[in-house]
Amino acid sequence: MRNSDNQYDIVVVGGGSAGLSAAKKAFEEGITSILIIERSNELGGILNQCIHNGFGLHKFKKELTGPEYAYQYIKFVKENDIEYLLNTLVLSINSNNKSIVCSSSEEGIVNIKYKCLIFAAGCNERTSGQIMIPGERPNGVYTAGLAQKLLNIDGYLVGKNVYILGSGDIGLIMARRMKLEGANVIGVSELMPYSNGLNRNIVQCLNDYDIPLRLHNTVVKIHGKNQLEGITICDVDDSLKPIPGKEEYIKCDTLLLSIGLYPFNGLLKNNGAKVNLETKGAYVDQNLETTLDGVFSCGNVLHVHDLVDFVSDEGEITGKNAALLIKNGRKEVIKTISVSHNQNLGYVLPNEIKVNKDLNEVNFSFRVKKPISKGEIIFKDGDKIIKKLIKPDLIPSEMVKLKLGDVDFNSFENICVEVNEI
Repeated sequence: MRNSDNQYDIVVVGGGSAGLSAAKKAFEEGITSILIIERSNELGGILNQCIHNGFGLHKFKKELTGPEYAYQYIKFVKENDIEYLLNTLVLSINSNNKSIVCSSSEEGIVNIKYKCLIFAAGCNERTSGQIMIPGERPNGVYTAGLAQKLLNIDGYLVGKNVYILGSGDIGLIMARRMKLEGANVIGVSELMPYSNGLNRNIVQCLNDYDIPLRLHNTVVKIHGKNQLEGITICDVDDSLKPIPGKEEYIKCDTLLLSIGLYPFNGLLKNNGAKVNLETKGAYVDQNLETTLDGVFSCGNVLHVHDLVDFVSDEGEITGKNAALLIKNGRKEVIKTISVSHNQNLGYVLPNEIKVNKDLNEVNFSFRVKKPISKGEIIFKDGDKIIKKLIKPDLIPSEMVKLKLGDVDFNSFENICVEVNEI
């Protein structure tokens, strides 16, 4: 039974891996007044449609399917009577009076008050319209995630002769899944000269099934008015522009798009939260608190992850820090350190560090822009080297997580994370 006064210590927006782990950690830290809001009809988020295994190796030291991974957290939520609302969409956030307005299928429009808000709303898939592929808009063009839901949840095989644009992990996994269901998977095109998926998915989903991967190649036209009849693919040059004379027509009835994800960050942005222009998620400090007071962000709505285990890690960070803020109040900030990176990185988190007398370590996350076979990672304050280490096989599809500890953060003016090929 939900609180009748609609007031909670912590409200979590999103019932996927990030939101569930945040709620679990906050509860373990002694906060029992928690509400999870989920727009779907069940907890678990995207994990519910990921029926393949490979989840949980870092977090649980065993290989799980997506639903099995989600169940580890859902079971905790239900056993400890953590409240949640399903089929509920958050319409707006007001950080000034610490409230949200949401629309529930059971309760209608509801205003809910919070002390801390954890925003874990996930991300969206990019569509064909967003990359403006020329041609008509026939049936048979799907995002890979939608095709995954239609097949794994609803039981519909979306096509028989399938081509995939983009080598993101969902696209690679769907190549294998469609093949196992009897479809003819013709091939995969990737605009970049390297894959955007994990190496293990390239091997297990393409190589093991003899599905060709065309690098530096893209779809330049969609054919068919009512139903997809085929596509034209073409090699691209170093500027990623199609090369005249390198076109090839592919007959197919289905095109799956695995062309990237972007954070579902509009609610925070509309409320005035500062946005990280590189990740499109919120601008956060080392506690993953946004520029809105008491509002935290984690998981794919903050920056797109490659492993769900890391999403859960971030959820735990926000759950713990939100709980500490409620129990102990805000610590005095001695100084604020800006965080930057060199040209070889796409982004680095956190965006800033708020130094207090107890701060002794900070977790950093970043991605390289291009594959680096052997990289030197350097943390610097101006010309002063704080920490240096060597890491092989850095690729854009794999996020790097590093902890910087046992240093005097109060002595730094700024921190720059550099990665250089050696």
